[in-house]
Amino acid sequence: MPQLLLGLLFALIIAFLAYRARSLSRSGAYAAILVGTLIFGLGGWQWAIILLTFFVSSSALTRLFGKRKAALNEKFEKGGPRDAAQVLANGAVASLFAGLHFFFPAAAWPWLAFSASMAAVNADTWATELGVLNPVPPRLITNGKSVDRGTSGAISFYGMLSSLAGAALVAILAAVLNPYNHSSLITYYFLLITLAGITGALFDSLLGATVQAIYRCPRCDKDTERHPIHTCGAETTQLRGWKWLNNDMVNLACATAGAMIGLLL
Repeated sequence: MPQLLLGLLFALIIAFLAYRARSLSRSGAYAAILVGTLIFGLGGWQWAIILLTFFVSSSALTRLFGKRKAALNEKFEKGGPRDAAQVLANGAVASLFAGLHFFFPAAAWPWLAFSASMAAVNADTWATELGVLNPVPPRLITNGKSVDRGTSGAISFYGMLSSLAGAALVAILAAVLNPYNHSSLITYYFLLITLAGITGALFDSLLGATVQAIYRCPRCDKDTERHPIHTCGAETTQLRGWKWLNNDMVNLACATAGAMIGLLL
């Protein structure tokens, strides 16, 4: 119980600071309090460091390259501070495994799945934020066709490199901070979590290129994730994909894939 209360206090402070910095919306701050409390309160400080690494690095990249990405806001479903759905899409799976650690404190697999999930969402976020810097247009992951920057399911050299770096950052921390003190397995943990993270991010891109809901703005004549109203004010119409599978659901699938791949490996 004391650790859970400490986790709540920790989460309140971080969520408040993030809200004041406009990294989180009001609903996003509430969701961050829930996620932070569960991960720190049921996991521990090692778990909290991994969560903070994801949140701080992704927020920093958004601020650093926000202007470059601003021109692509018409493509993305959401812009600005992260809301509750975005926070939960990235943190719900990690919270689940922190909870499972509470019930299976002697087992190493919740830590592995938690870390792999965070590596996946970090890899995906870094690829999204830094991929826009690629000097040439990206290519669709399914057929290699050149597409506009910001297109769902598109990959690029810079994006892949950023994805690798994002996954590796979480992986090295997870390997070193491993609460089970498996010092002889640091390299193995690092490689496993990095691979799971990259694979989860690629799965995200695959969903984005195939079954994610994509719409068309008749006024701008451009594809977009935004629905029902585009940034120009026109009503968008569905072009392809499953209507229920929006970007938040794809991010949740990315986090889940990372965790499952980590467990399987």
